[in-house]
Amino acid sequence: MPRQALTRRRMIVIAASAAGSAFLASGRFAQAGTPVRWQGSALGAQVSIEIHHSDRNEAERLVERCMQDVRRLEQQFSLYRADSAISILNRSGILVAPDADMVALLQTALRFAEITGGAFDPTVQPLWQLFADHFAAGRPDGDGPSPRLVAEALAKVGHAGLLVGENRIALLRRGAAITLNGIAQGFATDRVVERLRQAGLSTTLVNMGEIRAIGARPEGTPWRVGLEDPGRPGVLSETVDLADRAVATSAGAGFRFDAKGRFTHLFDPATGRSPQRYKSVSVLAPTATEADALSTAFSLMPLPAIADIVKASPNLQARITDFTGTLIVYGA
Repeated sequence: MPRQALTRRRMIVIAASAAGSAFLASGRFAQAGTPVRWQGSALGAQVSIEIHHSDRNEAERLVERCMQDVRRLEQQFSLYRADSAISILNRSGILVAPDADMVALLQTALRFAEITGGAFDPTVQPLWQLFADHFAAGRPDGDGPSPRLVAEALAKVGHAGLLVGENRIALLRRGAAITLNGIAQGFATDRVVERLRQAGLSTTLVNMGEIRAIGARPEGTPWRVGLEDPGRPGVLSETVDLADRAVATSAGAGFRFDAKGRFTHLFDPATGRSPQRYKSVSVLAPTATEADALSTAFSLMPLPAIADIVKASPNLQARITDFTGTLIVYGA
């Protein structure tokens, strides 16, 4: 079966790091002074944290605690671990005495579902499973699953059928299932940022699949992040500057079920199909959770609806590239 969290192409790269950073390999710290940069893997992606700290040993301890947090979140949110909380919920339809982070993330996901008129919907997993099974079969129909099968999967989709409480999480529709692939990496990024802020850090770049900056670089200039051209892997279409802000990008080219790219990881909860509205959508926001969720939702929404949400949200920017290559920017 295609595995989205492991195969989706990254669309954002750190375009420039501070000079003199000590790079780390295989999740270990290099034997050098501060500043340091940790690199490893988590949440199905290559991740990194760049810390500027006066005490290198304390920087190492901080990163170790951050990664303990991330591993704990993986135990909650990973679809590819049979013992994770989300896998248990999807199998049984109910989760009793859920972890506080699971409750917080699902409540946040439902809030974005309301904000976006249902474009962001954590219950689209039955559609993912349908298309994954279809294209994993021998000689699949290039037109995708039949309308009947899509309709059956759609009957299981809908955020109104997800009940979230401190004591219980329940899926009210038979065969329903959730995915947090459009928001969990942002949530994990923000959790790491919270820990580092509590430790007093003011100059750090966190990349847990989505990127968020704490402050600016030591010399006072913003962190620079590159946005990849979806049609040209390895080629940057533009760079954006970050200071106390996060960025996330969604594009159909990030994962395709079929060679032609007609069916991607972006599912419209209203139709069960993959829209072809935009080449890519990037969102800059105060938090990585917000940037992650809205970049997914905006990929499914018409421009006027996107503009309305950006207008109502402070410190939010949407950068949308259409299929002619035209860049449309809403917000500051």
